[in-house]
Amino acid sequence: MGLLAKIFGTSDQREIKKINPIIDSIMNLDSEMSILSDDELKAKTQEFKDRLSQGETLDDILPEAFAVVREASYRVLGMKQYRVQLIGGLILHQGRIAEMKTGEGKTLVATLPAYLNALEGKGVHIVTVNDYLAKRDRDWMGKVYEFLGLSVGCIIYGLTNDERRENYACDITYGTNNQYGFDYLRDNMVVYKEEMVQRDLHYAIVDEVDSILIDEARTPLIISGEGDKSTDLYKQADNFAKGLSMRKLEPGEDKVDPFDREIKVETVDVVVDEKKKTANLTEQGTGKAEKYFGIENLSDPENMEIAHHINQALKARHTMHLDIDYVVKDSEVLIVDEFTGRIMEGRRYSDGLHQAIEAKENVSVKSESKTLATITFQNYFRMYSKLAGMTGTAKTEESEFSEIYNMDVVEIPTNKTVVRKDLDDVVYINEEAKLRAIVDEIEKVHQTGQPILVGTISIEKSEELSNMLKRRRIKHDVLNAKHHDREAEIVAQAGTFDTVTIATNMAGRGTDIVLGGNPDVKAKLEMKKEGYSDEILEEVDSFAETKDEEILAARKVYNSLKDKYKVETDENAKKVIDAGGLFIIGTERHESRRIDNQLRGRSGRQGDPGSSKFFISLSDDLMRLFGGESIQRFIGGNTFPEDEPIEAKVLTGAIERAQRKVEANNFSIRKHVLEYDDVMNLQRNVIYKERKSVLDGADMKSNIMTMLEQLVDGAMMTFASADRPEEWETEGLLNYLGNIYLPKGALKITSISDFDRNSFRDYILDVSKKLYEEKEKEIGSEAFREIERIILLKVVDSKWMDHIDAMDQLRQGIGLRSYGQENPVRAYEKEGYDMFEDMNHSIIEDTIRMLYHVENPERMERKAVAKPTRTSDEQQKPIVKGRKIGRNELCPCGSGKKYKRCCGKNE
Repeated sequence: MGLLAKIFGTSDQREIKKINPIIDSIMNLDSEMSILSDDELKAKTQEFKDRLSQGETLDDILPEAFAVVREASYRVLGMKQYRVQLIGGLILHQGRIAEMKTGEGKTLVATLPAYLNALEGKGVHIVTVNDYLAKRDRDWMGKVYEFLGLSVGCIIYGLTNDERRENYACDITYGTNNQYGFDYLRDNMVVYKEEMVQRDLHYAIVDEVDSILIDEARTPLIISGEGDKSTDLYKQADNFAKGLSMRKLEPGEDKVDPFDREIKVETVDVVVDEKKKTANLTEQGTGKAEKYFGIENLSDPENMEIAHHINQALKARHTMHLDIDYVVKDSEVLIVDEFTGRIMEGRRYSDGLHQAIEAKENVSVKSESKTLATITFQNYFRMYSKLAGMTGTAKTEESEFSEIYNMDVVEIPTNKTVVRKDLDDVVYINEEAKLRAIVDEIEKVHQTGQPILVGTISIEKSEELSNMLKRRRIKHDVLNAKHHDREAEIVAQAGTFDTVTIATNMAGRGTDIVLGGNPDVKAKLEMKKEGYSDEILEEVDSFAETKDEEILAARKVYNSLKDKYKVETDENAKKVIDAGGLFIIGTERHESRRIDNQLRGRSGRQGDPGSSKFFISLSDDLMRLFGGESIQRFIGGNTFPEDEPIEAKVLTGAIERAQRKVEANNFSIRKHVLEYDDVMNLQRNVIYKERKSVLDGADMKSNIMTMLEQLVDGAMMTFASADRPEEWETEGLLNYLGNIYLPKGALKITSISDFDRNSFRDYILDVSKKLYEEKEKEIGSEAFREIERIILLKVVDSKWMDHIDAMDQLRQGIGLRSYGQENPVRAYEKEGYDMFEDMNHSIIEDTIRMLYHVENPERMERKAVAKPTRTSDEQQKPIVKGRKIGRNELCPCGSGKKYKRCCGKNE
């Protein structure tokens, strides 16, 4: 801490000092609220709503509202928000990010601003990272809101549109970022307003805000339809790619000027840049490609598709790695989230990369899909009138939150002082020496009984370390994307005495590691052994009310077992505390400091003891690729004993500098994605606004007449721009309008010289409008208004989806413009605008053409122009031929639930 910070306090301390008087006023209301009866406390909700309707603001009623929630939380859940939790709640209400350490009760914090903002009646969304947490928090915290008279909903996979609409209509709605985002896109694909499920986006509180708004922001949300491209070319490209020779760029070699004519001639076919994750053909490789595919010039535009498939095959072969970037399970390629280590269910790499990996792994290559709708998380969440977030780790990305979302980060002090000991990093010369040192450390600490959590950055590394521990006969659990089915069990017991757990980054989000173990999980495991189904076990600790006798009986058994195991875990916790709490071992530094901080944060919650230590080798990817020239010189100029840790001042700052470098690079990538989507977002808003007006039932006739005028004006500009009639291309003009809507002979012209330019335009429009009136009279005004809407929706949707595809194609090649000293984003913006204008003109032409040629109007109805296949939050429903599934049978989808409570719940 600098001298000024010591004198005046940090910026966070100054912010908290400003709001302390408000916190004091909330705390002072405690005795006043505690003497109210339940009915009097509940009546406060209507009182607040009345005061808001009479002109008071949310800030005016905030102290009382927070005090009401605090008292209600105590009566319903037995928990009363601490002072620091009130501070966190106030920061969230202000539309900011509250950084609160693990175990500080962020779930309870959210009840305060959620209740307050829900009083406006516009809806509050609480965003979680998965369906389990959304349902858990809705059932748990929902009790408080419902006690106070507010309605609570939950958006999870498997709901019907009607159920989604009902849940979105609630005062407070829990759900995941994917569910909210995809519902927004689907709402803008419906053909009737009644099919929409969301209301306007008012206020959102994002839990684990760094994970959702930073980590997941590199990948846009996409709704796809079935494409028509062949998959054979992916296999051909892979067969070609796997026979090529390659080399990797050395650290620093990527700085060579690409236009330097002194560059040596490559003797390999492919050059791989690990840092940038690229793989490119050399001149030699290009020659082999032309020979293999029987073409003369790979760079020729007509060979663009072949070049694209080769590029993706090279990327799949040399930059995408099994058990690091993806796994293969049941003959399917599944993406592993690099930040959480979890399987990203249903997600596929875009632009043909997923198909290239499928070809590489020799599994069935699925056909490419066509994008029907897309948006980035950044642009989705920026649509909320007010956005707030909470997490244990956000300070390192504060500049990005500020620049992209206009949110600052306020670090909230912990309720109890953190006593965890964060030990100095230990650095070794190579990977082998580091792993031996880690296993030695595990063996030494394990002898004391202190529980150990070992964090790895990949499945591959977790399994390598596991094999080493097996050889030492050290009992341990492994948690990675291959063993995620035991996640809750493994994480919950990771704080038990004498336990060793190896985990990828998936360990932790939303789940506290409790010292001594978790009696809830132990009770469920015991019940599972006794034959209780997963479906019942999901319900036993739910706060949701039920009349199901089977569930009620199971809850009694569960509560009895939990009480029994509570005694055991309390005794175990004492032994763990005496041994020093949870010991965290990091097997290397992650690219992001936040992930390292999250791993450390698993230990030392709520004043518990604990410690953390990171082991690093100079051959780790982070150090090798981003450590800088000083590290390379240091390695080259020294000789070290292999099994001795290295102590050198040059290493101290190099590790954090490397992380900062990668973080800046990743921010650049996310910002780049956003810059392109910002161009699309302007266009998307225009189209979605137009669609909404149609769905709202607006009279479209005036819009159609404007389109007609634009069409005629455009035709006049093309064929009759001169002042003198003899210079007009009258025949071309009439042919153009005739091909769209104007019948031959409709214009009664004796002599073109009778007109000037304006009178000729007016005459064409007058005739055109009379023809339109005749068509309307023939069909009937009311029916024709609906036909206008039907045709507008059909044409706009069709052209927009084609435009999305065209813009995607434009973006794939636009990066090459940088070699010509042109800004690719500016080029994309300019050409994208021209393409959008062309699309609008095409919409006008097709709409006018179809309206003037309506036949059989009684058969016209609103239909979606394309059917989505599936989004990343969707799964295929099972189809069982030959017989009807019994309602009490296990669902054939494999969920482990009864059919009546799974895929058959809506039948």
